[in-house]
Amino acid sequence: MSDDKKELLESEEIVPTVIDFSEMTNEDGQINEGWLLTFGLALRWLMPALFRGGSIPVTVKGNETQVKNFANVLSKEKRYMQSWKSNGLDSPITYKNKSKLNSAIAKFERSTGLKWPFK
Repeated sequence: MSDDKKELLESEEIVPTVIDFSEMTNEDGQINEGWLLTFGLALRWLMPALFRGGSIPVTVKGNETQVKNFANVLSKEKRYMQSWKSNGLDSPITYKNKSKLNSAIAKFERSTGLKWPFK
């Protein structure tokens, strides 16, 4: 692992990040491992940042469907986690939010070919 990636892994700061779905595959159509690592690192800092509020220094690129589905799944993930925290796992509201999250995840996975890392 490069020193830059180690430093990024050890850092607690949110750094400006670009998630470009058009760069996720190599010439053979296979998922690029370097891109996948960058995506995972970006999500690692993006998720807590959603709960802190404020601006999140991230740029998302790709086709319209990919970007829309990515934003939607992040929004649904946040709503589910807030519901879980406020109402508990057994709440009907939490179940409803989990269902909406699962639907958003399925759309994201279909449009990108990636598995959503949080289940």
